[in-house]
Amino acid sequence: MRGSKQLLDLSKLVSLIKEIDHRLAVHVGKAINLSLTLRNWLIGLYIDEYELRGSDRAQYGENLFSELAQRLTQQRVSNCNRRQLYRYLRFYRLYPQIVGTLPPQFKSFLPQTVRTQKVGTPSPRFNVPPKDLIIRLSYSHIDLLVDIDDPLKRAFYEIECIRGNWSVRELKRQIGSLYFERSGLSKDKKKLAELGRRGAETSEPKLAIKDPYVFEFLGIKTKEVMGESDLEDALLDKLHDFLLELGNGFCFEARQKRILIGRNPGYVDLVFYHRILKCHVLIELKVAEFSHEHLGQLNTYVTWYRKHMMNKGDNLPVGILLCTQKDHALVEYALAGMDKRLFVSKYQLELPKKSDMEKFLREQMKELGYGG
Repeated sequence: MRGSKQLLDLSKLVSLIKEIDHRLAVHVGKAINLSLTLRNWLIGLYIDEYELRGSDRAQYGENLFSELAQRLTQQRVSNCNRRQLYRYLRFYRLYPQIVGTLPPQFKSFLPQTVRTQKVGTPSPRFNVPPKDLIIRLSYSHIDLLVDIDDPLKRAFYEIECIRGNWSVRELKRQIGSLYFERSGLSKDKKKLAELGRRGAETSEPKLAIKDPYVFEFLGIKTKEVMGESDLEDALLDKLHDFLLELGNGFCFEARQKRILIGRNPGYVDLVFYHRILKCHVLIELKVAEFSHEHLGQLNTYVTWYRKHMMNKGDNLPVGILLCTQKDHALVEYALAGMDKRLFVSKYQLELPKKSDMEKFLREQMKELGYGG
């Protein structure tokens, strides 16, 4: 009878809502990650199909990936630069057995040649069942696994990652620490495995949904991907307006500009092009005390811009690092090996003075309720 059931109190209500939130977050996270993984696998399949049977494939030859990436970018298809297209193709070729796991709604995407033929599968002796692979691992996990050439080693990390529910960062750490190689040399493999799992960072459903691949796949703006603190967001808004109001040649280009450095994404807080200095100005804001890691990160971004974004007639990019605390502000300019003395002198005239930037930061933080 209803009257005999336990009455709902506030603590019980909180517990029930928390459970609902957790379970549905897991469900949503799995659905999104599954769609993204299958999307990338299908892209790889079609590239492979084109390389085998494309009617005009000879026309592009080695330029195929560059041409394809350019056209997809023009069509605003996310995460399809030249390098990523290669990775999707490798993903498909390493895991052809995924074809057997496709839900009915995805099978309609298969080319006719694949529907009518049996796709080869690797030896089942080591590999995780493909259904477990695509459901239990996000594409960011798989993106790390496709770099591993040795099938046994790759299968080892598949199994350990699923068994330990590792986060992407944890999988990357374990690969970097040569866990597979150490396991092969260890006499007590069980004890090593226990030590490896102890303190390992596990994957939470809401963190999985915040995967940068997922955000871009869903078309969410990069600013939202980063999840900046309220203070940092507010300061960046003010800083953007402050620099444009100076009228000294700042032309706004991007906020939270995503760049790919090797396999690791980076995000530049603010990017301007300075029409007088004829160079990019990159600005990084850290709501923290200055550290050399911050300066190293900014120098990396500046160096990347120098290599990939400079056009003919451009001067070397400049980076500005802003570090804040409640009671002080620090401004550091990163020149990234700049050796043109005349240009250095000119930027000192055209860019805001460090004292002005520090004063601006102190005033804004006080206005936002963080004054010392």
